[in-house]
Amino acid sequence: MTRSGARLRPDERIAELVAASRALLADVGYERFLPAEVARRCGVSEATVYRYFPTKRELLVRVAETWFHEILDALEPGMTRHEGTYERLRYVVRYAVEVVRREPTLTRYILNELRPDPAFRSTTIHQLNRRFTGIVRHVLADAVARGDFRDDVDVDLLRDMIFGGIEHRSWAYLRGEGDFSIDRVTDGITTVIYRGMAADRTDKPS
Repeated sequence: MTRSGARLRPDERIAELVAASRALLADVGYERFLPAEVARRCGVSEATVYRYFPTKRELLVRVAETWFHEILDALEPGMTRHEGTYERLRYVVRYAVEVVRREPTLTRYILNELRPDPAFRSTTIHQLNRRFTGIVRHVLADAVARGDFRDDVDVDLLRDMIFGGIEHRSWAYLRGEGDFSIDRVTDGITTVIYRGMAADRTDKPS
């Protein structure tokens, strides 16, 4: 990864620093994350890191924002490959579960460090997260509009139940204290929502 101080355009240098930071974060966690180590991995001075990111928090926030853009870039096109309410719901639930599994340190950083901030709702991360959860909300609202789901339960509540369930079932894993089955969590949440909301109450996934 080291570029030995090679001259790069600002956008290239930023991309390099963000990539190195993401790898370091996965290796050591945000508690032991040091910009000096990012500089070493990129073959530049620590001052170079601070030129682009004046604080450690700003650097890690950029890492998180980049990650969210990747999540959205992959999720949104994938929606077109799934037909039917059950298939679309299972797809978005599994995707959300897999996101946690692939990036536990980043997930924990957002939940523990960024989300509790009183200013969180004014941040780019919050807006990106709303866009992510909004895709799930759209699947639920569309199911109601199609007549597949009953209309007597607020779709925002259903969305919160999905993400709350994922967070609860993965929390031990995020702390490094356990594991979870992607398929079991995905199928459990999807089945509860789908069967519980089915318009005729007898509808079952094929």
